[in-house]
Amino acid sequence: MIDIQLNRLREMLIPVWKSNDFYKEKLRDTGFSNPEEIQTLSDYQNLPFTTKDELSTDQVAHPPYGTNLTFPQEKYTCIHQTSGTTGSPIRWLDTRESWDWWGKCWRDIYSAAEVTSADRLMIAFSFGPFIGFWSAYHGAQQLGAFTIANGGMTSDQRIRAILTNDVTVVISTPTYALRLAEVAKKEGVDLNTDSKVRVTIHAGEPGASLQSTKQRIENGWGAKAYDHIGATEVGAWGVMCKAQNGVHLNEDEFICEVIDPDSGKHADEGELVITNLGRVGMPVIRYRTGDFVKLKSEQCPCGSEHRILDGGVVGRLDNAIIIRGLNVYPATIENIILKVQDVSEFAVRAYSGDTFDELEIQIETFNPMSDETASDVIAAIQGELGLRTIVKTVSNGTLPRYELKSRRFTDDRKNK
Repeated sequence: MIDIQLNRLREMLIPVWKSNDFYKEKLRDTGFSNPEEIQTLSDYQNLPFTTKDELSTDQVAHPPYGTNLTFPQEKYTCIHQTSGTTGSPIRWLDTRESWDWWGKCWRDIYSAAEVTSADRLMIAFSFGPFIGFWSAYHGAQQLGAFTIANGGMTSDQRIRAILTNDVTVVISTPTYALRLAEVAKKEGVDLNTDSKVRVTIHAGEPGASLQSTKQRIENGWGAKAYDHIGATEVGAWGVMCKAQNGVHLNEDEFICEVIDPDSGKHADEGELVITNLGRVGMPVIRYRTGDFVKLKSEQCPCGSEHRILDGGVVGRLDNAIIIRGLNVYPATIENIILKVQDVSEFAVRAYSGDTFDELEIQIETFNPMSDETASDVIAAIQGELGLRTIVKTVSNGTLPRYELKSRRFTDDRKNK
C-alpha cells in the first residue's frame, strides 16, 4: 500500500513543488530537489510537519487565502472554512477536481455503511460557510441518492420532512441526532416505528464512537449509527464499516501516521498526522491534526487492510481537562455520564476552588429533579476515573441544546 501512496504523493507534489509558495518554502531545506527523490517511507518521514498555527498565520500574513495555493485563484470553484472551535476560522479553497475527490471520499463512507442510490437522505445541517456536511451532500449527488433540502428548517420541521419524504438515512452531528430524537418525542413521534430511517451517520465530534452516546442514538432512532471523521483542511479521512470495530483510516486517499505529540516519534497511540493525496490545489502534508488516537493491532472482521482507530478520535490534545493531576478528555466524561440512563442533558465546568480545582456537572433528568441520578453520576465518575465531582440536578430546559457541535465543557480556569 505504501508504494501506491508514495506514487500518488509524488504525482501531487509535482505541481505543488513548482508553484505552491507555502510548501515551496517548507520543502526547501528537506534535502530533496524534486518529488521523484521521495522513494521510501523514510524519505517521506523526512518531510516537515505542517501545523494549524502555520496555516492560520499564513492566512493572516497573506489575506484572505494565504499562500498554500497551487493554482491561480480562477481555478478554484468553492470556499469553505473551519468552524473556529479551536481558534480563528481558516478559509479553504477547492478546485472542481479536489471537490470531486471530497465527494469520492464520502462515497467510501456511504459504501461502508451500506448506503446506496436507493436510499433517501437528509443531511441535517444549516449549510453555512463551515464545510460540515457540504461534502456529504456532494458525495450523495455522486452516488445518485435522493437528498432532502433542509438548510432553513427548524428541528420539528426536519422531523416532519423525514416522515413525509420516507427518509432512510440521516446525517448529522451526534449531538443533533439526540436533539432531533428529543424533539420528535415531544411532538409525539416515535422514530423507531413512525420513520423509515435505518442508518444514521455522524461527524464533527466523538459521540458516535462512544458506546453510551451511540446506544442512545440507536435507541432513539431505531437505526444503526455510524461514525465518520474528517476536517476542513484535511478531508473525509475516517470510515466506520459494518463491523463497527472502530474507525478505519481511509489509506487509499491519505497517508496516516500516529506520533508521540512531544517527541514526534511514531507510536501506537498519540497524535494523528495526515497527508491528503487528492487535494492538489490546497494540500496538507504531514499535517498534525491535534487529534489523540489509539491504533488497534488486529485486522477488522470486514476484511479491510486499512488500519483501525480504537474508539475513533479519543479527543483533541488541546481540549484535555487536567483536574487535580488527572488528564481527562471530554469524550471520556461524556461516555460515563450518558451511561446513567436517567440523564437527558448535561454541562461540565472546571473551576478553581478554595483549596484545589473542582469539576462541577449540571444534569437534566428524564425523571425530573432526581437526586438519586446525581448520586449515580458521582459514583460512576468516581468508579471509572477515581475523580470526585460536584453534580447538581437542574430543571429540564435549563441547559442549552445544539444543532451542530456541542459546547458542554467549560474551563473557567483558562479565563482567569
